Amino acid sequence: MRSRRWRATTAVALGGLLAAGCGSGGDGNASPAAGKGSAGYPVTVTDCAGARTTFTSAPKNIVTSNASSLELLLRLGAGDKVLGTGFPPGKGTLPGALDAQAQRVKVLGEHVIPKEKLLGSGADLYIDTFASMDMGAGMGEAPSEEEFKAAGIKHTFLKSTACGAMSEGPVTDLSAVQDDITSLGAVTGTRAKAKELVDGMKEKVGAVRKALAGTPEDQRPTYFFFDYDAGTKQPMAVCNRQVANAVITLAGARNVFADCDGDYKQVGWEDVIAKNPDWIQLAVRNRGSEAANEKAFDEAQKWLRTNPATKGLKAVEEGHFLRIGSEPTTIGGVANAAAVEKIAKTLYPGKVG
Repeated sequence: MRSRRWRATTAVALGGLLAAGCGSGGDGNASPAAGKGSAGYPVTVTDCAGARTTFTSAPKNIVTSNASSLELLLRLGAGDKVLGTGFPPGKGTLPGALDAQAQRVKVLGEHVIPKEKLLGSGADLYIDTFASMDMGAGMGEAPSEEEFKAAGIKHTFLKSTACGAMSEGPVTDLSAVQDDITSLGAVTGTRAKAKELVDGMKEKVGAVRKALAGTPEDQRPTYFFFDYDAGTKQPMAVCNRQVANAVITLAGARNVFADCDGDYKQVGWEDVIAKNPDWIQLAVRNRGSEAANEKAFDEAQKWLRTNPATKGLKAVEEGHFLRIGSEPTTIGGVANAAAVEKIAKTLYPGKVG
């Protein structure tokens, strides 16, 4: 029996992050099986433990575990194949026409999709972002592989998010995210669009890396990702297996908690004070409108400026804040490359155009 039952980020962190990605790592490339047909099938993908799933044709009825996998399918042009999702994106949180498409997708669960509803959904593919974690805290039990099989549902993972905590080393690039896009493109028959998306990401990141090639590591500013919505009593740090570590690194900064192995970790404000970052990202979740987002950014900045424990931080005193949302930084997807570009332009205005 193949097993995919790994423990990942705690349910509390998952709920607080609204299904933000749990990390980045692993090789997500889809590979053609023997005797590949003219339509590009069969296609075989692997999960975090190396278990193989083969597709002889494109799936027709897909269920996504959360907004990250849904967004990727919409960007690939495969949104018409999605019959339902969990952790739905809030109205206005996805860009442009993607938002309207996302709002038409049936919501099977405001959080984790209930096991019975998922198995009875009529799906032929479930794209999982959570690595079948032990949900706990009343969030529900994930179906077993035998139950998925009995329901006729193939079960695959976004490896850039589901497998991050198990990575053997720090995540410092977006290759796993790009592999996910390539794999989903192969599985859904949208290879050309997948290549276009990946090429666009590589172009943006490549331009930043070229511009910063001459900047020594020790001259790159230190950077703290302040997850305001995860709570202020005890900050949640993004560690070196989280995709945010790759975004920060590629943008020419040094994640102050890059010495933390894993995806997320609760730390104390004394730990942040000891790091004394040069820059702080005011990472708030997308509220669905620019006005609501700016209000949240204002609140996060005010808290840092008025809290006795943080008002003396170098970044706070110098006003070195970045107003970039959580999702483009922590959720594996096309927007990661844009986040790299935006951070780099802020940190290096004379070098990155």
